[in-house]
Amino acid sequence: MTDRAPLSILDLSPFGAGSTPAQGLRDTIALARTAERLGYRRYWLAEHHLNPGVAGAAPHVLLAAVAAATERIRIGTSATIIGNYSALQVVEAAGVVAALHPGRFDLGIGRSGSTTQPTGRASEPEPPQARIVDGLLLPAARPFAFDAVRFAAQARLLRRTAGDADRFEQDVLDILALIDGSYVAPEGVPIHATPAEGQPIEVWLHGSTAGPSAELAGRLGLPFGANYHVAGSFVLDAVDAYRRAFRPGVLDAPHVIVSADVLVADTAADAERVGRGYAEWVHSIRAGQGAIAYPRPEDALVEPFEPDLLDAVGDRLDTRFVGDPDHVSERLETLQRVTRADELLVTTITHDPADRARSYELLAAAWGLGAPAERALAMAVRA
Repeated sequence: MTDRAPLSILDLSPFGAGSTPAQGLRDTIALARTAERLGYRRYWLAEHHLNPGVAGAAPHVLLAAVAAATERIRIGTSATIIGNYSALQVVEAAGVVAALHPGRFDLGIGRSGSTTQPTGRASEPEPPQARIVDGLLLPAARPFAFDAVRFAAQARLLRRTAGDADRFEQDVLDILALIDGSYVAPEGVPIHATPAEGQPIEVWLHGSTAGPSAELAGRLGLPFGANYHVAGSFVLDAVDAYRRAFRPGVLDAPHVIVSADVLVADTAADAERVGRGYAEWVHSIRAGQGAIAYPRPEDALVEPFEPDLLDAVGDRLDTRFVGDPDHVSERLETLQRVTRADELLVTTITHDPADRARSYELLAAAWGLGAPAERALAMAVRA
């Protein structure tokens, strides 16, 4: 068996039906403490705007609270959506937290995509069909409809501008230069971004396809985050594009973290019960309304799902690793082996935050995280 990769956590600050955004934020801080105790390497926050059931709209602000509540675990974003800010804003926000908690900050950067209003259905010209590669399912790409009016309103509120994604490479270069102190403005004026300048901020690029993010990360010698849990159809293409483009830069060798949706419970039946509501939750995102508050298991739809629902979310259901600790560990081992991931990034969504914390605890014990004494205690409790 290949040595197991380090595990990290991606948290959206979700909250369940009947809860509140404030509670979702408090749950994130509590979960970060749990992650540190269990031996997870990184605790990253996602950036999601205008979602009725997700409180993680301002990850740079929330990271200050997460950093203050923890001591050792690396903290950061996965990912800061660069089109929503200027390069200087990103660096200054990261720099404030990094200066207070040096040596722990990871700045993950994601490309914004087009600000053009989508029409009809968004898809690849020829969506790839489902296939299995050495035991890993690469699902068929699922086209889905956007709410064009909501899309345009969000872009306006975030002050997105047409073509801002085309500035992605220059924005990344500006961020790196502002951090290392070498930035010179087009006017010929040196600019120094206090307090970020000189801080050991680890910059990552994240991408879902073999597109600009993967290629740029490789060319600059940066670490790269590949997205299996949202865009599993393209994960191998993205990783391969990054490795092909890689040139020594910030890193001497390629370094990849691959994401996965995970839900672990004591038994497979428990995991299936706790996980109910996931189909509706994903559908709310893909239908354009934004992620809803996660449904209570007793209120959620159960299989067999309607064909229209399966058509919209089937790829996410098929690539979510749900079950007891041994089963989920086996699936994560397959993901690591096939993608040759150096690290794995797991994200878990449930109605009850206690179920989410329990999932991470069981996974940590099964994967072998933490100090030997902590692992032995966890295994004893599980037995």
